Amino acid sequence: MHFAQKPPAASGLINFVNASPSPFHAVASAAKLLEDAGFVKIREQDEWENDVEPGGSYYFTRNELAVVAFTLPDDWQPGRGLSMVATHLDSPSLRVRPVSKKSAEGYLQVGVETYGGGIWHTWIDRDLSVAGRVVIKDASSGAFRTRLVKVDRPLLRIPSLAVHLDGSVNSSFSFNRETQFVPILGLVSSESSRQQDDPAILSMFASDNHHAELLEAVADDLGVRAADIEELELALYDTQPATLGGAKNEFVFSPRLDNQFSTFCATQALVESVSSTKALSRRNGNVNVIMLFNHEEIGSVSTSGAQSSLAKTLIERLSPGAGLTARSIAKSFLISSDVGHAVHPSYPSKHERNHKPVLNGGVAIKTNAGQRYTSEGVGTFIVKQLAASRGGTLQQYEVPNDITAGSTVGPHLSTIGMRTIDVGAPILSMHSIREQAGVDDVQALVDLFGAFFESYTDVAAKLQVD
Repeated sequence: MHFAQKPPAASGLINFVNASPSPFHAVASAAKLLEDAGFVKIREQDEWENDVEPGGSYYFTRNELAVVAFTLPDDWQPGRGLSMVATHLDSPSLRVRPVSKKSAEGYLQVGVETYGGGIWHTWIDRDLSVAGRVVIKDASSGAFRTRLVKVDRPLLRIPSLAVHLDGSVNSSFSFNRETQFVPILGLVSSESSRQQDDPAILSMFASDNHHAELLEAVADDLGVRAADIEELELALYDTQPATLGGAKNEFVFSPRLDNQFSTFCATQALVESVSSTKALSRRNGNVNVIMLFNHEEIGSVSTSGAQSSLAKTLIERLSPGAGLTARSIAKSFLISSDVGHAVHPSYPSKHERNHKPVLNGGVAIKTNAGQRYTSEGVGTFIVKQLAASRGGTLQQYEVPNDITAGSTVGPHLSTIGMRTIDVGAPILSMHSIREQAGVDDVQALVDLFGAFFESYTDVAAKLQVD
């Protein structure tokens, strides 16, 4: 556990998170890992069923907000089961409003909307910037296209109120998220002086919806004119990068570990599976799949969320017809992976006494009688067998009866009918702007998924259960 250098899996996670300040970027980062490993991009709108071949590796995206990737066994034919890992790639964040232009007391402000259940006070006094997707017009051709943008410098800040002006701040800190949680972009005086200096330039950049300064920053990053920007989908992000930390570099300090941690590990494991000599020689395995969904933090109800048609449609296209689809589902197994709650040393009573996952203690199996997590006995047995095949250790997590459990994409996807289990690496500070994980747990999760893609059908063949 005591690394002088970044261990490979943790290094990969850090690089992934730093390149992915928005869900759009996370999709692009996953796609790059897949393409570098030889995965062929297909499109949902095409008739790709006749083009995929046994032994092939493929992926597609939906609206640049979700990713589906799969590898076919060498002797693949319709009706095969799916060995699927499902994650989500969105995180609690602040989203720039469609009309964000605000000002108060001489400051330029940007209107934002809270997304998900963030620990919002952690966003105060942070060096923030914007990232996301932009629709731009090509000045020469008149065509429109989307571009990803990441303004890679501190641009915004939500300042706290000085303790001298609020003596209760250290005992009962609270704020109004609409009126007292508005990022500052600049000074009104700078906008006014520029208009006086050169009104023509300002008119070219000005918009009824957003401050010209915000549009300029986005345009500069893209290398286009602000006047070419037609639409914005921007989120705020913390400019402090993910890094190793702790006395022996045993931790990962990072934004968006919920749930880019699982997303990276799933993608990395699938990539490694296609280069494995043992995997390439397999004959009777399942179709190995990863599904990286969006909008889990707000309920998964969207075209790119876990309650969309993505999973069911993939099964139906690989195994068309009611009978083949049903047989494929019956042979399938889904691992839903989302980060879990590590026991906090200052708040141990928030955990059930026998279910206290720790950082670097291994992947946790998440169980809940109310089916907020989907794990059950047979699935748990299978995952234990898979972990043991790679020498991994597992932990167990259940919430106390006096605390309401969170949830994952697992319950939504389980309604398709395949056996489902929920697992995840434990972290601290979940939903904070900066979260904390264990370095060893990154490799542990990659190994578990790798064993799943390599050996699930062998384990399932030895298990006599209907």
